Amino acid sequence: MTYALKFISGKYQGGEFPLKTEKQIVIGRSSELDMVLVEDMVSRKHARIVVNGAGQISIEDLGSTNGTFVNGEKVKQATLKEGDRILIGTSILKLIQQGAGVGEVDDAMAKQKLEEAAAAQAARTSTKASSMTGKIEEIPLPDLLQLFHTSKKNGVLVVSNENEGKIYLRQGRVYYAVIDDNHNLGPQKSFNRIITWEQGDFELRPADPQEFMVELDSSTEALLMDALRQLDEYKRIQKELPATSTHLSLASPMTAPLRELTPELLDVLQAVHNYGSLGGVLDHSEQDDVVAAEAVLQLIKREYVRAS
Repeated sequence: MTYALKFISGKYQGGEFPLKTEKQIVIGRSSELDMVLVEDMVSRKHARIVVNGAGQISIEDLGSTNGTFVNGEKVKQATLKEGDRILIGTSILKLIQQGAGVGEVDDAMAKQKLEEAAAAQAARTSTKASSMTGKIEEIPLPDLLQLFHTSKKNGVLVVSNENEGKIYLRQGRVYYAVIDDNHNLGPQKSFNRIITWEQGDFELRPADPQEFMVELDSSTEALLMDALRQLDEYKRIQKELPATSTHLSLASPMTAPLRELTPELLDVLQAVHNYGSLGGVLDHSEQDDVVAAEAVLQLIKREYVRAS
């Protein structure tokens, strides 16, 4: 069984570096090393990866200035397994298993292939080599944010698919989020929605000096836990919900008595009347998406609202 390090972010995104049994790979900025990462956040000799005779793979930080991270944890030394993600500087590497048909690649060829990957990446984007870019199919946003949190990154994480989400980071802590620059949605709701995205490109851009009237004050871990909890709860009721674009209207005639509704349900009923779709209600409700969606579902079941 053979393994390789696949770059899923950084200058060499898309490139792979094969690992060989009983051979060490030293990673750093120095030109004579096995894997050269030329950037300010990488030390001259940053980390060492070794595959022993039994096939066990380990990584050791070599006293680097900015640290070596495995799955969001800063490590001095760790044993690696398939799927582990390593953060060194602005590069994220994933330990992958290579297919049986992959032949032996010498060190010079491995380095050449990395340079070819770097050239291809530079042709795809005008982003500076020091920026972190990649695809969230390769590294889910919760994992990426955990890496940024542990390594105390500053900047704006921009995630693009059919929409554009921005997550603002200060020393690794999320303090604001927005989708398509629609600040009316609010940072909490925007963050919770961005976390659900499973496809798209990401880029960590330099810190933005823009100030916001309202900032998120929970820890990154608490924000992620709440967002993932909401995602699970939303998936639980999603099959019963109409599509976000489906037209919603008040039942006419409305035989169910309004006096039986709580003030919160009355607010959602008013939002249905004003905005006419599940998406409109979710965007304008002061409640989080799960609570607002459950209210819409309840109003439909109790025949106050019709979906058409």
